[in-house]
Amino acid sequence: MKSFWVLLVSLQRATGFSLLVFMPILFSGTVLFAQGKAETYVGMEACKGCHEKQYARFTTHSRMSSSFSGISRMKKGLTGEEVKRCYECHTTGYGKPGGFTSETETPGLKNLGCEACHGPGSGHVSSGNPKEIKRRLDTPDCDACHAKERVAAFNYRPLLYGGAH
Repeated sequence: MKSFWVLLVSLQRATGFSLLVFMPILFSGTVLFAQGKAETYVGMEACKGCHEKQYARFTTHSRMSSSFSGISRMKKGLTGEEVKRCYECHTTGYGKPGGFTSETETPGLKNLGCEACHGPGSGHVSSGNPKEIKRRLDTPDCDACHAKERVAAFNYRPLLYGGAH
């Protein structure tokens, strides 16, 4: 966290702008600080160029790629807070800095995409370095959404990697 403040003060000194100018940008939900550097969600279209086969399989065969439609179908009669709980598992990065906020503000994150499981991808996209993204997923990675309580509540039988890629 110390490096964050050093960066902020450096920006202020370099530009001459007040720190208050940078605060709305830094805390608007567009930056995630992980491993000492800023990582942002870029949306699965950014993954398509290098991962064409995985992208095609995911968008063709996985219902996760159109997960927001489930919210649209079910939201009638739900409170705003209940709909937001749906966002946790049916969108990419909801509730995390830089993740989904709304259909109009972050349309590229409204469905589940690569980053929902693999984490924010800006570093990986810009460097091409496989170490810049979570590669090997396992059951605990799925448990955030596919917890026993949720599976039982929706009578859903998840398959590990089923249709993902």
